[in-house]
Amino acid sequence: MTSLFENLSSNLNGELYIDLLHKSIYATDASVYRKLPLAICYPKNKEDLKILIAFANEHKITLIPRTAGTSLAGQVVGEGIIVDTSKYFTNILEFDETNRTIVVEPGVIRDELNLFLKPYGLFFSPNTSTSNRCMIGGMVGNNSSGTTSIQYGVTRDKVLSLKTILSDGSETTFEALNELQFKEKARGAKLENKIYHLIQEKLTQPEIQEEIHREYPKKTIHRRNNGYAVDALLDAEIFGGQEKEINLSKLLCGSEGTLSFTTEIKLKLDLLPPAHSVMVAAHFESIKSSMEAVVIAMKHNLYYCELMDKTILDCTKNNREQIKNRFFVEGDPKAILMLEVSDDDLNEAETKAGKLVQDLQQHKLGYAFPILKGNDIHKANELRKAGLGLLGNIIGDDKTAACIEDTAVALADLPSFIQEFSQMMETYGQKPIYYAHAGAGELHLRPILNLKKKKGVEDLRAITTDVAKLVKKYKGSMSGEHGDGIVRSEFISMMIGKKNYALLKEIKHVFDPNNIFNKGKIIDPYPMDQSLRYVPERIEPEIETLMDFSDSLGILRVAEKCNGSGDCRKPISAGGTMCPSYRATKNEKDTTRARANALREFLTNSDKKNKFNHKELKEVFDLCLSCKACASECPSNVDVASLKAEFLYQYYKSNPVDFRTSLFADNVKYNRLGMLMPKLTNLVLNTTAVKNIIGIHPKRSIPKLQSATLRTWLKKNKHKLEAQKNQTKSLYLFIDEFTNYYDVSTGIDAIELLIALGYNILVVDHPESGRSAISKGLIDKAKVSIDGNIAVFKDLVSNDTPLVGIEPSTILGFRDEYLRLAEDKESAKKIAAHALTIEEFFEKEFKAKRISSEKFSEEKKQIKIHGHCQQKSLSGTEASFVMLNIPKNYEVAILTTGCCGMAGSFGYEKEHYDLSMQVGEDTLFPKVRNLNEQIEVAAAGTSCRHQIWDGTKRKAAHPVTILRAALK
Repeated sequence: MTSLFENLSSNLNGELYIDLLHKSIYATDASVYRKLPLAICYPKNKEDLKILIAFANEHKITLIPRTAGTSLAGQVVGEGIIVDTSKYFTNILEFDETNRTIVVEPGVIRDELNLFLKPYGLFFSPNTSTSNRCMIGGMVGNNSSGTTSIQYGVTRDKVLSLKTILSDGSETTFEALNELQFKEKARGAKLENKIYHLIQEKLTQPEIQEEIHREYPKKTIHRRNNGYAVDALLDAEIFGGQEKEINLSKLLCGSEGTLSFTTEIKLKLDLLPPAHSVMVAAHFESIKSSMEAVVIAMKHNLYYCELMDKTILDCTKNNREQIKNRFFVEGDPKAILMLEVSDDDLNEAETKAGKLVQDLQQHKLGYAFPILKGNDIHKANELRKAGLGLLGNIIGDDKTAACIEDTAVALADLPSFIQEFSQMMETYGQKPIYYAHAGAGELHLRPILNLKKKKGVEDLRAITTDVAKLVKKYKGSMSGEHGDGIVRSEFISMMIGKKNYALLKEIKHVFDPNNIFNKGKIIDPYPMDQSLRYVPERIEPEIETLMDFSDSLGILRVAEKCNGSGDCRKPISAGGTMCPSYRATKNEKDTTRARANALREFLTNSDKKNKFNHKELKEVFDLCLSCKACASECPSNVDVASLKAEFLYQYYKSNPVDFRTSLFADNVKYNRLGMLMPKLTNLVLNTTAVKNIIGIHPKRSIPKLQSATLRTWLKKNKHKLEAQKNQTKSLYLFIDEFTNYYDVSTGIDAIELLIALGYNILVVDHPESGRSAISKGLIDKAKVSIDGNIAVFKDLVSNDTPLVGIEPSTILGFRDEYLRLAEDKESAKKIAAHALTIEEFFEKEFKAKRISSEKFSEEKKQIKIHGHCQQKSLSGTEASFVMLNIPKNYEVAILTTGCCGMAGSFGYEKEHYDLSMQVGEDTLFPKVRNLNEQIEVAAAGTSCRHQIWDGTKRKAAHPVTILRAALK
């Protein structure tokens, strides 16, 4: 096969990968399944797709179309070639504002499409919880719907035409045809003609029509997606329906790429929703009462009707990003219904919300009804959207299983269906999750199963089978929007009847006689209880680590927390920071998900003594900038920076540490030597020859050692500190190694600012922070510093005398890696509780009224803040905002920038320089360049300030420098 794939690769414009790393990271999606593919291809154009199709036909290989890979049913897991269109098929091809249509390629992201459309007052309405990274091709494949379907319909309702490549390599467009055009298409010998002929032949037969009407889900269920939508075709006049035209694109919507390969999608657009929305967050003491409330609430022309149950809400309590979005939760509800009404007049919208609340109260449903408006609605929606990923936070091997989470029934049937479902789950000892689209009659119901155990796998099949029977009883749909994939395809025959399933097989065969498109889905499916991520009853390896991952029951389970939801693939336009390397390369290999999946794969399956000793793991972690955005922005809080540090430490046990790594990790030792002759050191280090020897990019400017360290300055100015000893408020200042050697003036500014404000600054001898060693994976070396710092500060630091740091990455280590590496964990926890960035300290003191604006200048100044990545993840930029707003007339704003791209030593390394600068260009550099010269740029991180200078030639200052300059 290798030589075959090499020949194939040479004929493609795009890339083809057959290495174990790529196959491992594409072996899973967001489902419970795992299948190692033969290859992964990033096709660049339609010619590539035709070559792949010819190759698949010749060698009897299946092609698995994939975009963002967030499929919950295993749709994009397979043993053939994964064809990933997310990298190159990303263009908007045509836009017709007058007729409200747009033509896109399958890799266009849903939210980015709507950013393009917003200025025209239009939008593509289907809205999934993955909307900031899911792609239109995937939405068509799944017939996605999301929160807006109760008002606007589903993807199938919006697709006007699909340009596709058929299994014989021919191109065709499936679009609306009148009866004459349809019959003309049904004549001829081409594959396209054969497809139309079969549809005409079968669907004109009364007995087949009757069978479809009898067995398919109720037509009142808008979210119905079992197999192929032949029931939707019966709406055409030619088959006895009311619609004048017939459009076979309806058949392809929801077909999961099993019939043809879509290259262009023409969509019907909607006018933007009314200008004003008001949300009622109705709280309930039981699931039953919330279901009864849905029937009442849906009479109020809702634009949104979503459910969160207690399990979901409890998950958000410990998520750094979502805690702030829980502001509206009152008490401990068993369920919250998020009910939204809209109108172009805000007063009218508020009146509608009031009538809704009144109606629910009259029916004695609900105990609290917070009213949300504006950005508060967005926060509540973010809380709900995060729910899916947050379910991965359950510690241990019991996890929510996506097997029955997509059932849809008629709205009137929902209370009875849920009641029967709940009773059924009790027989399995289950307390399932209730979640999502209540207003559409579809709740994402999830049992909690341990699929590493035989019993869990048996329950997976048994529960899914029993629920399928219950759904059939209510003539509902087993799949509302998440697709059939592997998990539900086995049940299609039961759901629509054997005769109808036989019809689907004929349709599949005429479209794809050699079964080259997404084999094992919908037709002749893979078994739903095989090819799981975990082999039941397998003895798992014991993985010893230096870092303490006991909070997740070990490093393997940290990696397993990644459920594949793909939040790490969100684009720059979605905000946040995760994942900077993926944003720059658009390669799946560079996502948080890929790193977690690769680690899980190799730790689980490696037969090496050192299971970390794999070049594939070295490759997948190589472009991780250790920004820690994943620690907060990933719903499952998969901290890849910590995983990378541990991996490198273990990898170096079997592989030598190179000189450059040692140089960066031991920077304090080398800086001490350099300080003997700092001018000469600076001169030598910034020569091209030395940079080449070390492995630093020639364009990168190396920070210069100062003529004297901050500690030297402190010794000379000891009297300044002693003069403050009688002050009531004291703090310990952490003298980090970067401020001590490079940013001495920043350290002086911090000290003189604190002295001027009347603080007693305590300085003691202590080791370096260990940050450099952690970032390079030499965590055993870092541990020595960490244990030393814990020993120094454990009896000193308290609420009255906090430990305050200037450089965010060093002081925040006390709240992060120190807790995983310290020997004395109790002391480490105590110090962590009182370790503050200097911005946090100023925020706290200002709010306590111990710092007054009166001490600062009243001149006007504009300041823009760029937040340090680890600061954003572990602390937040709000403290910097408060601190710089202390002067009365300072106008301060936080720039919506991601990672700067420097990431400690990463941006200096010659092989990483280009990526480093690309990351900077993604959001930071353009915004800084566009600032008026009078606007000051604040950046707390020393790496950030250097990167801003190298990328824009603008000088950024630490907030303490800006505030010190503002002193009267």
